[in-house]
Parts: sequence; structure tokens; C-alpha cells
Amino acid sequence: MSTPSNSSPISTLYYIHDPMCSWCWAFAPGWQQIRDQLPDSIKVVKLVGGLAPDSDQPMAPPMQQYLQQTWQRIQQQVPGTEFNFEFWQQCQPRRSTYPACRAVIAAQRQNPDDQELDERMTRAIQQAYYLKAQNPSDDDTLIACADSLGLDTQRFAADLNSRQTQAMLEQQIRQSAELGVQGFPSLVLIKEGRRIPIPIDYRNPAISLDAIAQVITV
Repeated sequence: MSTPSNSSPISTLYYIHDPMCSWCWAFAPGWQQIRDQLPDSIKVVKLVGGLAPDSDQPMAPPMQQYLQQTWQRIQQQVPGTEFNFEFWQQCQPRRSTYPACRAVIAAQRQNPDDQELDERMTRAIQQAYYLKAQNPSDDDTLIACADSLGLDTQRFAADLNSRQTQAMLEQQIRQSAELGVQGFPSLVLIKEGRRIPIPIDYRNPAISLDAIAQVITV
């Protein structure tokens, strides 16, 4: 996507997600298509919304069962979405997604000018979780993801749990709430101060693109 000219009217599309949200994983191909086809007049801002705070407690069996059923439902509703169910036998699940959210922020901090670095980090986390049966609630998994992207792992490990990174996460969570987001993934378009929720169809990104086009052409 090219850089908008100074004369272009700018609207902002917010994409709110969580790297450990299984529906965000299902939406990843559609989100890529949407980004590829957005007009230059739209600025994209990505926020991590934080599904579940830090916890060292094992995930309760009912929650484990619920999430496995969610994965199965996604496979039925969004054909082609892959999950490695061995995760539930090989790992000790925890209901804790803040570490993965901080990992996205920590990666971006290494090169703020690289507008795709957070996307690549999110994808690395998702692949570790959903395809390789690794646990993104664990720092070791997140550091390995950073290493796979060629990041400075010593700096990444320090940033991952730093006060600054946590403060940035809390700010993004607040911003998501201010946008009226109640679930992930979500798209919200801001045009001339108006906040417009954009519908999502996991199998048809044209639904979102058409809605965006209708708003920006008014």
C-alpha cells in the first residue's frame, strides 16, 4: 500500500485483535486481503486488545473443553483454518494472553518504522500456537518467535515484561474499549470524527471492503 499524499483525506481503520484469539487466526487470510485492497486514503492502526491478563494458574478443564470446541466450530465455519489439537496434550494451557500481546508490542519497538513487523510477530505467535502446539503464554515460546524473525532476542526479552511495554498494552486496551470493541477481531473506521463498526465475514473479505467503500465515498 503506497503512502497517501498530503492532500488525501485520511480515514483511520482500526484492527483490534489478540494473537491468541482463535477467531483472529481464522480471520488472518481475510485481513491480509483487506489490507492489500484498502485505498491509500485509509490509515491502518492495529491494536492488541488483551483477551486475558497474566496468570500462572492452569486453565480450568471446562475452559479447555470450551476452547477445543471453539476450534472445531471454526474449522466447520471457516474451511481451511488449521489447528493442532496436540497442544492440549503437550502443553499446560493457561488463560493468559497478555504475554503474547506484549510480544507484538515488544517486536514493534525494535523497529517502529517497519509497519509490518507487528503483523509478522502476530503470525509467528499464531503459527507457534495453532500449528506447532507451542504455548504463547510462555516467554520461551515468544522469544523463539522473535528469534525466528531475526530480532534482537536479548532486547526483546527485556522489553517483553518491561513497564513501558505493559503501559503500551494498557493504553491499547483502553483505546479498544473507547472504540466500543466487545470482541476480537474487530474493525472500526473513523471518518471525520465518526466511529463506524465494519462488519466482518470470515469467508468473504469483500463484505468489509464494500462497507468501508460505502463510508468513505459518502
